[in-house]
Amino acid sequence: VQLQASGGGLVQAGGSLRLSCEASGLPFNTYGVGWFRQTPGKEREFVGSFSWTGIVTNYANSVKGRFTISRDNAKDMVYLQMNNLKPEDTAVYYCAAHPFGVAASNSDGYRYWGQGTQVTVSS
Repeated sequence: VQLQASGGGLVQAGGSLRLSCEASGLPFNTYGVGWFRQTPGKEREFVGSFSWTGIVTNYANSVKGRFTISRDNAKDMVYLQMNNLKPEDTAVYYCAAHPFGVAASNSDGYRYWGQGTQVTVSS
């Protein structure tokens, strides 16, 4: 089982990035998907999640209205569209898969994790 996150980079404040997460080795279309982020010295922070049905989404207040999660089950891909980025969004971003198919905000329930992709937002 592997989750591969990509798409990070350096962007100016107010800009946009789209992160991708590709899954292999699991029935991805039955898993819930979450995005988390972490900065040095801090705990991993919930960003957003998406149920396996695509009906339920859940976002952290800090990104609501700016970030959007989508998924393409046919391609085993999940995306995190990030708009109006702020310097405080700078972090390593991780995608994760939840075996119960839910849009969970607690990282404990996620079974599989990608390796992370760095997002840096300059002011």
